[in-house]
Amino acid sequence: MASNEVTFPTPVNYIADEWCESATVGDAWNVDPNTRVPVHQQITTPPDDLERALRHAERSYDIGCWDEAARSARADILERVAEIIESRLEDIARTDSLTTGIPITVTRTIAAFLPARVRAAASDLVSTPRVTALAAGGRDVRLYQVPWGPAAILTPWNGPSFIPTIKIANAIAAGCPVILKPSEHAPASTQIIVECFVQAGLPSGALQMVHGAGDIGAELCADPRIKVVSFTGGPGAGRAVARAGAEDFKVLQLELGGNNPVLVLDDADLDVTADGIVEGMTKFNGQWCEGPGKILAPHSLVDPLLEALTERISKLVVGHSLDPKVDIGPISNRAQFEALQGGIEKLRELGATIRQPAQMPELGGFFMSPTIASGADPAKATAELFGPVVSLHAVSSSEEALRIANANPSGLDAYVFGADTQRALDIGSKIIAGEVRINGAKLADLGEDSAQSFWGPSGIGGHGPAESVRVFCGHRVVGVDSPDLPL
Repeated sequence: MASNEVTFPTPVNYIADEWCESATVGDAWNVDPNTRVPVHQQITTPPDDLERALRHAERSYDIGCWDEAARSARADILERVAEIIESRLEDIARTDSLTTGIPITVTRTIAAFLPARVRAAASDLVSTPRVTALAAGGRDVRLYQVPWGPAAILTPWNGPSFIPTIKIANAIAAGCPVILKPSEHAPASTQIIVECFVQAGLPSGALQMVHGAGDIGAELCADPRIKVVSFTGGPGAGRAVARAGAEDFKVLQLELGGNNPVLVLDDADLDVTADGIVEGMTKFNGQWCEGPGKILAPHSLVDPLLEALTERISKLVVGHSLDPKVDIGPISNRAQFEALQGGIEKLRELGATIRQPAQMPELGGFFMSPTIASGADPAKATAELFGPVVSLHAVSSSEEALRIANANPSGLDAYVFGADTQRALDIGSKIIAGEVRINGAKLADLGEDSAQSFWGPSGIGGHGPAESVRVFCGHRVVGVDSPDLPL
């Protein structure tokens, strides 16, 4: 390859406390989404290595080592992880940008958050009691927080450093041995994160990593030695995980996303609305599960909103993800790029008019203009596209918008734009979603104690301040019985 082409070392597995080579997948390659130039071969995990990882995770599970000294020691390790991550922030940001297509200015911001999230897990580990005395009329009754056992963590390509870091830190803090399988489309970033955890001196078996596609994830989720599965990804794969986990009733945390509705009320400020929608639909190149999808606006506002969105999109700079002047980069991988193109064509077939006003660079990558599809039947425009695409639909009232939004709920996120804040809050509280944002489309938690459930098709569980304990630990009550109890 030419010297100016980007390449990464082929990622490797980490099994039984050792780095070991992955198996390559024929002549298949992961490519730079900016240029479609190959960067490393696609990889998977041979059956014997996967079995070795499962055996090691099972052997490493120890529910008894959680006294104050042990928790403090593990918290110290997580603090070291945070320090090591801080020393590699630019490596993480650059690799994220080159594997996801997300602009480097954004991936640097994401990377800067990682140490704080690891330190938060360390703090929870020390402050959350593992044994609590219960009121029982003088008898000794205790509530234990017990790690479920080996955990499979399956993470997506759109957050290849941020999502694994949080999930790994929480599982390790809880005491679950982790087998991580990152997305086959973006393993290089996750490799750096695992290196940081390993360098900090984890206990034996606390973390392993195996590579591969959905077949490897399916084997992990179906294996009875895995007791808890934390998965972020698409609804199809999420249903497969749920079916596999149901066989032996594993604990599941599934964040699956959806076509998030945007309710534009008749008193909405047009500039605030257009700014918020464009920010949301282009954040992470539109490749985030909480992004706006289906816009429901009054008839009188549809045309001016369409023009406002078109004007803003036309001014965006689309280009190479490492260019700090770029607003939006390429779609992460060929499969998603082709899926988006197909989704836009389906909206066209439903009667939508397609607008793609941004100028495309001549780099040969997976570039596409942020897209507005207007005029399709909102009852049929229900699929999550997971890219910089929104559909725009006219409604006669806020009541109709609410009915349409809840007829095919996302269950994850929703948005309401309106000048009367109290009215917007009231309408937002009736949308079937775990989080509803009023007059904005930011990513950070709305409040310090924000807790978001995954409703309906968006998954199982949720995320929030207590989720690390809820997902990776179970309650066990142990105490002295009494003949004086009524039954």
